[in-house]
Amino acid sequence: MADLAPIDLTELTGRAALQTRFDRKYLLPAAEVPGLLAGLDPGTQVLEIDGRRSFRYESVYFDTPDLVSYRLTAHRRRRRFKIRTRTYVDSDLCWLEVKTEGTRGGTVKHRLPYHPGDSGTLSPGRTFVDSILATLGTGGGTGLAFASTLTTRYLRSTLFLPTTASRATIDLGLCWEGGHGARLELPGLAIVETKTGSTASHVDRLLWSHGHRPVAVSKYATGLAALRPELPCARWRRTLRRHFAPDAGTEAPPSV
Repeated sequence: MADLAPIDLTELTGRAALQTRFDRKYLLPAAEVPGLLAGLDPGTQVLEIDGRRSFRYESVYFDTPDLVSYRLTAHRRRRRFKIRTRTYVDSDLCWLEVKTEGTRGGTVKHRLPYHPGDSGTLSPGRTFVDSILATLGTGGGTGLAFASTLTTRYLRSTLFLPTTASRATIDLGLCWEGGHGARLELPGLAIVETKTGSTASHVDRLLWSHGHRPVAVSKYATGLAALRPELPCARWRRTLRRHFAPDAGTEAPPSV
């Protein structure tokens, strides 16, 4: 990572905002990350802010008491949605985000600046959430009771891929916390995600050449299923069995 040229946040956002995009996610041992970085296109750049190239993220996810957001995803419903606050811990910035599915299967992310002190509640942004959910044609979220159901924490590095004007992220130090003290840490696992238009990036092709293929995984849904095995999880059963067992990888994440 130290060998890559830097890119600042303003330029990254301007050149690869990708609020509507196609996401491909890959799970691989954290120990393989240095080898992946060594194979990157020489023009690849890495997000750098104040000399830092890895950043702490905290996301709080919200759902109804009967977990409608989770169940819509588990059963692959077209009008599924995801609600979370995302805090960029190192810069003390926070956003409220609602993610929905686009008309052609891509992900559409709607964002609202949020106060970090409100990251655990939807109250200040409830009107925003309801307005987005109303576009799904299900009557909106009015009347639905939302509460925080899961918190995720991890360390993220973000790559800019100029040939496709796209991004890739590498997440390490993965941790999930649910209610009643439930907690899962997977230090031996890395999640690599490419965020592109319709064209696959060279990071996708690099991963394919090493035998890695996109997998069905959601930090929210798969993480919640790992902490609550009574939930329907057929969509992620193989991923859970292979990667999300508490002892699935115990090595500390590499320095990237």
